[in-house]
Amino acid sequence: MPTALIIGASRGIGHELARQYRLDGWRVIATARKQQDLDNLAAMGAEPHALDVTDAEAIAGLGWKLDDEKIDTAWLVAGLYGPRHDGFPTQQEFDAVMHTNVLAAMRLLPIVAPLVASTRGKIGVLSSMMASIGGRTSAGGSLYRASKAALNSVLRDTALTWGPQGATCLAFHPGWVQTDMGGPSATVPVEQSARELRTLLANADASANGSFLNHDGAPIPW
Repeated sequence: MPTALIIGASRGIGHELARQYRLDGWRVIATARKQQDLDNLAAMGAEPHALDVTDAEAIAGLGWKLDDEKIDTAWLVAGLYGPRHDGFPTQQEFDAVMHTNVLAAMRLLPIVAPLVASTRGKIGVLSSMMASIGGRTSAGGSLYRASKAALNSVLRDTALTWGPQGATCLAFHPGWVQTDMGGPSATVPVEQSARELRTLLANADASANGSFLNHDGAPIPW
C-alpha cells in the first residue's frame, strides 16, 4: 500500500487530497492544527498528526514521528494569504505569512525529502501563479506573491539537493479554487483541482524535477 503525506489537510485542497488518496486505497498521513480537524481526518481513515507549521518544536516532533517512514508522495499544502490590502504590512502580518509559507517549507522539506527519496517518490508544494515574476501583470497581493516566490526558491533548492537522491519535486498553481481562500467566485471545484494535481505529480518523472506547473500541466514562468 503506497503512503501519502499531506501537510495541511484540515480543509480545502489538502483535505480533498487526503480524501481522494484514501478512496484510492492509499495509506494517508495527514496533519492539521485543530482537534476537530484531526478527528475528521481519522474518521476518513487517515493517520492524523497535530502540527502547527509555524512551531519549530512541533515540526521537529513530526520529524521524530516520521523517522524511518517511506513516503511515496508528499504534499506541502499549508499556506496563508495574509492581508487583503496592499498597503504597509505590519510586522505581525509579514511574520505570519512568511513563517507559514516560507520558513515552514525550509524546515519541513529537509525532513520530508529523505523519506520520499527512499522510495524514489514525489514531492508537491502548493505555490501560486501569483508567485510568477516573469508572468506577472498585476501587483495585487504583494506579500502573498513575495512569500510564494520565496517558496518556489525553496522548492527549487530541494529539487537540486534531493533530485539526485531520487525525489522528484514540483511546485504547482492549483487554480482559482473554490475554497475558503479562493472565495465564492472561484472557478475551479476543489475536487477537480486535487484530481489534476495528483495526476500531474504521479506522472512526473525525473526530467520534471524542479518544475513550476499550472494545474492543467502548463509550465509557469518563474
